[in-house]
Amino acid sequence: MCERMVELVGIGVHNWKEPEAPVIVDGTLGAGGHSEAFLRAFPTAIVVGLDRDPDALREAGARLAPFGPRFVSAKTRFDALPETLDSLVASGDVPESVRRTGVAACFFDLGVSSMQLDREERGFAYRTDAPLDMRMDPELPLTAADVVNTYSHGDLARVLKTYGDERFAGKIASAVLREREREPFATSGRLVELLYATIPAASRRTGGHPAKRTFQALRVEVNRELEALERVIPAALSCLPIGGVAVFMSYQSLEDRLVKRAFSEATTSRTPAGLPMELPGTEPEFKLLTRGAERAGPAEIDANPRAAPVRVRAAQRIRQHTFRPHQER
Repeated sequence: MCERMVELVGIGVHNWKEPEAPVIVDGTLGAGGHSEAFLRAFPTAIVVGLDRDPDALREAGARLAPFGPRFVSAKTRFDALPETLDSLVASGDVPESVRRTGVAACFFDLGVSSMQLDREERGFAYRTDAPLDMRMDPELPLTAADVVNTYSHGDLARVLKTYGDERFAGKIASAVLREREREPFATSGRLVELLYATIPAASRRTGGHPAKRTFQALRVEVNRELEALERVIPAALSCLPIGGVAVFMSYQSLEDRLVKRAFSEATTSRTPAGLPMELPGTEPEFKLLTRGAERAGPAEIDANPRAAPVRVRAAQRIRQHTFRPHQER
């Protein structure tokens, strides 16, 4: 869906009014594929790539070096977007217009990157035996092994149910607690074996790999992914000028629901129901650029099976109120 992402981000770039270069934020830099597409498509733009993974920053930096100062990167979790932009303005890496007006577009490709999945030693993939790590930032204190080996039954079951939508969360948590008393978990292979033994055979035959939901839940818990997403959505929307665009690619329903709810609130009038016209200052500040959640087509899924679960939502700022009653409280 890279062409579609370029098209949506381009709406914000083409609406840029400032004399200084438009800035595009790639909040999930990864290997730099989307940033490269933006840099090639919009030759006057500056792309700011954010990632907490030093391997991603190193690889993307090498890939995008030919673009010179048009590409700027920062090691940070994407919900630190406002502070990061302030710092980059102060250092002169991005134009002053960012502080005054904002950015032309913000783009987020959520979840774990293909680069991280393909690195066996990172422990994200359940099809290979590897250290039970799952940290996007190796400096984080908590690993997936820590969650499995130290969480109480209730906390572990909550994580599996809430973040993985795992039907057998309680049963898996019980099995984990029994097994870790014999020996703490250190590798993904041993956890996968336990999941195969715990999840009923009938359920294993549908819904994909039996470890998929548990590994997703552990990854989200370790990296506080939903917490970061809840914080970055309003931050991203607030840094857009009129005409600016925010684009989110989600791969799981929890992420997509958060984006959908935030976009719904941003695109809904705050005029009380029943009034014949909208009250000044209560009109929606954004409009949706996607009808519902856009999905990858069959041809793209055939070429890239990892695109199958993707859901894309985009919104554009259409007005900016100077007076917001809800902010007075």
